[in-house]
Amino acid sequence: MNLRMNHRAVNPGAFKALLAMEQFVSGQFEDKVLYELLKIRVSQINGCAFCLDMHAKDLMKLGNYADHILMLSVWREAPLFTEKERVMLELAEAVTQISQQGVPLELYNKVREHFSEAELVDLIMAINTINNWNRIAITTGMYPGCFN
Repeated sequence: MNLRMNHRAVNPGAFKALLAMEQFVSGQFEDKVLYELLKIRVSQINGCAFCLDMHAKDLMKLGNYADHILMLSVWREAPLFTEKERVMLELAEAVTQISQQGVPLELYNKVREHFSEAELVDLIMAINTINNWNRIAITTGMYPGCFN
């Protein structure tokens, strides 16, 4: 595998801007497990190996979440996810694949049962941020360990 470009070195200003967004969004989440599950699921949908590797390792640092990682792509059939996690995962999928059906009102209402309006904005920002990272990583040919 070959890294096409080191976006960090080529355009440090762009990297710094997205990193600032990441730092802001990260600070909004008290529940770091929920945040990492969101980033892993979006990265699965987008097929970003670099981000999958990074965030699976980050989640494992928070505890033994191996089963969560293994079952995340089939979360609808896996009983280990809480209702709050399920709603967040459904929203993450809808926003990531927004051109397919948007965010249906029924889903929006389910999200609002578990998250305040401010928390919903935080979720949307987090979903958008990991989507940005995924698109940069995939486009520039990033792979697990490429910066080691």
